[in-house]
Amino acid sequence: MQRLELTRPPAASASMIVRRPPAEVFEAFADPSVTTRFWYSESSGRMVPGAELRWEWAVYGASVQVRVEAVEAGRLIRFAWGDQDQPTLVEMTFAPYAADATLVRVTETGFQGSGDDVVAWLDDTVGGFTTVLCALKALLEHGIELGAVADHHPA
Repeated sequence: MQRLELTRPPAASASMIVRRPPAEVFEAFADPSVTTRFWYSESSGRMVPGAELRWEWAVYGASVQVRVEAVEAGRLIRFAWGDQDQPTLVEMTFAPYAADATLVRVTETGFQGSGDDVVAWLDDTVGGFTTVLCALKALLEHGIELGAVADHHPA
């Protein structure tokens, strides 16, 4: 096998158009009473600058510590999560797109480990955030709770 070499730090990204105004889409991620309907099952609080949160996924028996780095209402949420010694950074942006629609972009950076570990992590991250965005879209546009995140990694 040929040796693969990175020329810049890897980043995982996913994006989706959600046909709702940016303020509403932003609020779906900022307010855990909405977020628990499409992503995690429990949160210790709202996404506000400086918050130290704990998110749980009951179906997986998993949880993660989250440190909210920045919030700009209707525009941006940035947080660090994962391994406290080497967390990754997630940035969510919410940009107007056509009439009453939002382009949501999620980018995660800061991956560590072997090349194989990083590629596997990137693959899982892109799939995971794409699933979250699809579930968000179904909820906000059609009022449907897909359960897609719970079904993303079957036992």
